[in-house]
Amino acid sequence: MTEISVDQLCALAKEAIMSFEEDEPVKVAEKVIAAGVNPVEVIQKGFTPAMVEVGRMFEQEEISLPYVIVAADGMQSAVELLEPHIPVDSAAEKAGTVVIGTCEGDIHDIGKGIVATMLRINGFEVHDLGRDVPPQLFVEKARELNAHIIASSTLMTTTMVSQKAIEELLAREGLKEKVKTMIGGAPVNQRWADKIGADAYGENTSEAVQKAKELL
Repeated sequence: MTEISVDQLCALAKEAIMSFEEDEPVKVAEKVIAAGVNPVEVIQKGFTPAMVEVGRMFEQEEISLPYVIVAADGMQSAVELLEPHIPVDSAAEKAGTVVIGTCEGDIHDIGKGIVATMLRINGFEVHDLGRDVPPQLFVEKARELNAHIIASSTLMTTTMVSQKAIEELLAREGLKEKVKTMIGGAPVNQRWADKIGADAYGENTSEAVQKAKELL
């Protein structure tokens, strides 16, 4: 059987996401496992850049939401298949527990999904609440799991208020010192984080992972 290189697998991963066929990323994941290569590189250099491009295409109205959902679901299925094959030494020791989700009223979750994946790769236990998550659910889940961090994402200015509501709920319920908060998304910035009392702001995926490590 002809050997396949990591670069070739990364290229296939990109093509699979951009095909907008939900089963194609899983087929690539199976090839990665069969090749015996470290899945982290294929996730970081293949699947993730492709999903970033899907997000750009959606924002520019080049594709509609159903295509985004198919691509995101395909990547999630592929990553779930690959995760057990990530070598222990390529991930940090369990760094902490993170509850993550997209704020209430917002269904955009590409960026959030990528951050969740990269947090897992970096040793975090991640509980992804999905899209359109009410502030109370973030707080309830964090309490239930004794989570270290709540990470919330938004792509619309109208849903930024949910991030403020999370801070207010944590303070009201005496959890602000126990649970750290991290925010992200296109309309938010460090100034907004400071204004609402969030503990960290991640401008991009790599920064979000770094900030999560610093919070612990």
